[in-house]
Amino acid sequence: MAEPHELTMVEQAAAVRRGELSPVELATHYLARIEELNDAVGAYLTVTPEHALADARRAERRLKEGGELPPLLGVPIAVKDLTPVKGVRFTVGSSVFAEQVAEVDAYIVTLLRERGGSVLLGKTNTPEFGLPAYTENRLGPPARTPYDLTRGAGGSSGGAAAAVAAGLAPAAQGSDGGGSIRIPASCCGVVGLKPSRGRVSPAPFGDANGLAVAGPIARTVRDAAALLDVMAVPAPGDPFSLPSEGRTFEEWSRRDPGRRLRIARWAQPDVAGVPVDPTVLEAYEKTSTLLAGLGHDVVDVSQPLAPGDRDAFTPVWAVMAAGIPVPPEREQELMPLTRWLRDQARQVSGTDYTRALAAMQAVGRKHAAAVAPYDAVLTPTLAQLPAPVGALRDDDDPEADFAAQIAFTPFTAPWNIAGLPAISLPVQRTPTGLPIGMMLGAPHAAEGPLLSLAAQLEAAAG
Repeated sequence: MAEPHELTMVEQAAAVRRGELSPVELATHYLARIEELNDAVGAYLTVTPEHALADARRAERRLKEGGELPPLLGVPIAVKDLTPVKGVRFTVGSSVFAEQVAEVDAYIVTLLRERGGSVLLGKTNTPEFGLPAYTENRLGPPARTPYDLTRGAGGSSGGAAAAVAAGLAPAAQGSDGGGSIRIPASCCGVVGLKPSRGRVSPAPFGDANGLAVAGPIARTVRDAAALLDVMAVPAPGDPFSLPSEGRTFEEWSRRDPGRRLRIARWAQPDVAGVPVDPTVLEAYEKTSTLLAGLGHDVVDVSQPLAPGDRDAFTPVWAVMAAGIPVPPEREQELMPLTRWLRDQARQVSGTDYTRALAAMQAVGRKHAAAVAPYDAVLTPTLAQLPAPVGALRDDDDPEADFAAQIAFTPFTAPWNIAGLPAISLPVQRTPTGLPIGMMLGAPHAAEGPLLSLAAQLEAAAG
């Protein structure tokens, strides 16, 4: 039998149900791997062996009791440290909150435990407040892609993606406000899905601008779909909410698209002066050929956004950075980029913010209108290969840091602005083995058909 971490999440769940793996055995296996490898890849900020083993023992009792069992009973899952787990250290990636302990579970954590039956291993690494496209903070080592430990895992769900890629969790919860699931998925050679706005509840928190949404990071499309099934349950009072798809997302991931799809593609960033690495463009062409070989119509489309369209995103992002209360006497302990964004936010009046939200919504409509005539859209996930640790970060010039991040990730944020689903797939690699993610996006609420196409492309790519 394969080593437990070599099995997919769905395979692990099946092995637990058949009695081939015990939840305690599975949790112990992952905890040992984390102890051995975490310092190298920087996946976890906090490991919770006591909680994990308690969850595992609870799962074993449920197995003995029989009856209807949760779909992920006894399967370990990692939770990003922007998401609170009651009684566990909750740093939000900041040394200012290094000793903070969460007083409540996020709704999604309750779903993972109760609806999914999963075992929570710990809290994964994230940059301060989840703001940058890299995962470097003052709490521990940076998150790195296991394919080249000199290069970063991306951000802000960098620890989650590194954990999945290194076999330190079969799957993980991430969150994505401008690419934060898809960026690290591309850097780490795993699958990362940003769901539609309203698909996953933010409870008990608000959702003032609609940019951020939680979603799955996994090794396969089917695993990502099965984890989304557990996450996608609305809570009373959600500002946005989507109805059920009618069939599970896991079922969608096992269905052939069943017809010839019309797939748009573009690889030109909307940000002026941003080049795309030739190796990334080569992977984009190969992926287009794969899609055409599957019988789909791949259509060249002009980049729908113009330079300057996304300018409204920056003040909204800055206000998000300022939304986390920090004691005034500790403000100087924040990372330079965080302080710079919070300073920018202080220059945004309430009226300015309202206008920025309206302008951002108009850009989202423009993007959504360009996507609507097609079944899916193909773009690169990133404009560059995974960046060396420290290459994007610039503590001396946070404005240059922010610009470098946009140049690294020009394709991801428009899908957040529009609230549309998008998935990064590890379908290509460089000659040296570095993963290159390609992104498929779809119209609003079309996660099911998107997962079906993604699984088809995954199989074709091998």
